[in-house]
Amino acid sequence: MPEQADPGAGANAPRPRRLWLKNPQAILADDADGGVVVADGRIAELVPAGASPKEPVDETFDASRHVVLPGLINTHHHFYQTLTRAHPAAMDKELFPWLQSLYPIWGRLDPDSLRIAARLALTELLMSGCTTAADHHYLFPQGLDDAIDIEVEEAARLGIRVTLTRGSMDLSQKDGGLPPDHVVQDADTILADSERLIARHHDRSEDAMVQIALAPCSPFSVTKRLMRETAVLAETHDCRLHTHLGETEDENRFCEATFGCRPLDYLEEVGWLGPRTWLAHGIHFTTEECRKLGRHRVGVCHCPSSNAVLASGFCKVRELGEAGAPVGLGVDGSASNDGSNMIAELRSALMVQRLNLGSAAAFTARDAIALATTGSAACLGRPELGRIAVGAQADLALFTLDDLRFSGAHDPIAALVLCGAQGADRVMVAGRWRVENGLPLGVDLGALRHAHSQAATRFA
Repeated sequence: MPEQADPGAGANAPRPRRLWLKNPQAILADDADGGVVVADGRIAELVPAGASPKEPVDETFDASRHVVLPGLINTHHHFYQTLTRAHPAAMDKELFPWLQSLYPIWGRLDPDSLRIAARLALTELLMSGCTTAADHHYLFPQGLDDAIDIEVEEAARLGIRVTLTRGSMDLSQKDGGLPPDHVVQDADTILADSERLIARHHDRSEDAMVQIALAPCSPFSVTKRLMRETAVLAETHDCRLHTHLGETEDENRFCEATFGCRPLDYLEEVGWLGPRTWLAHGIHFTTEECRKLGRHRVGVCHCPSSNAVLASGFCKVRELGEAGAPVGLGVDGSASNDGSNMIAELRSALMVQRLNLGSAAAFTARDAIALATTGSAACLGRPELGRIAVGAQADLALFTLDDLRFSGAHDPIAALVLCGAQGADRVMVAGRWRVENGLPLGVDLGALRHAHSQAATRFA
């Protein structure tokens, strides 16, 4: 078992021995209208309508006001970007100029500012019904060597599951890449730190709270050597691979000019085309490329709000899924989404995909929920998450329909997406309550807001 960070208030929350979430208003599970029983961090029983648990319970929670979903899973984020939301230097720009505006600003990142950025991002996610979050941290300016360790500690304080990717960039402007020289590292440093983080934090068990993945940033910021050797490292240590791919036409042109091929061909050349890999964005794939991704079981994280803000294009969610590629959901960074709200991202996915497909019937509210649950779980290689079933991890998001926006809604589950839910009333991770009455346990939101706002002044 890897070394664990010191637990905080969230990690020490009590876990009842057998808890019955009784008679929910609605639940996304078959034959569970009477609720679910949670024991030892897992779902122990589904209770049919009108029935009681087969074995005695120690505690009962009246869920009659609640719509119960599997905990939502965010498969792509950049926590540090909460410090540069709605930044005048980057607003109203597309990806490449957006990045070129922000790289010098992000280069000011230090351990204290990363810590408060991660704390705020994780708190936002948790309050929105997210129980597992993947972060892609690829910026390591001088003095920030322990970035991923800091994120591990902050996740432990809140009690949220994480897949933290050791991102990287080793192709700077002087070598023909996009990022400035002072925010990249050399490949040997990156690979050595990747091995250190896997040894220290990567937990391969079904109830893992922390897993490590390896994530060279993008074709325009890393070398082929780093891509190839990272793939070997992931295979050796049984962890997943992640990168940005297929996000813009600028990326296509860069790959064709630099590598003499399209981005997906480049991915295949460096040994990444396999079920260990999931990609962020995946917009500009041809039909044949979607089929190739499906054949190789490469996952894709759909980031609808970010794609819309940067005008990057439409991800072929339906086509990818029909080809066999797992498709999940991500909020992406808070500088291209300006928020970290997973339940709100479901509505963005619904609207974007209906526009893309030109059909209201082709993508439903439940399809959007599936992206953020079973689809995201498949991207992260964690089938024990994202579903309400006996033996699955007890990660649950409970929403109420008390706001005026829900008045008159007739399908409670669809209403969460169609009427625009903004936050969960209760959130459970590994059988422990992490959010109660809409508030994260052990977090002073006023103090967090003040500290984060103060940190953000360094990035003006």
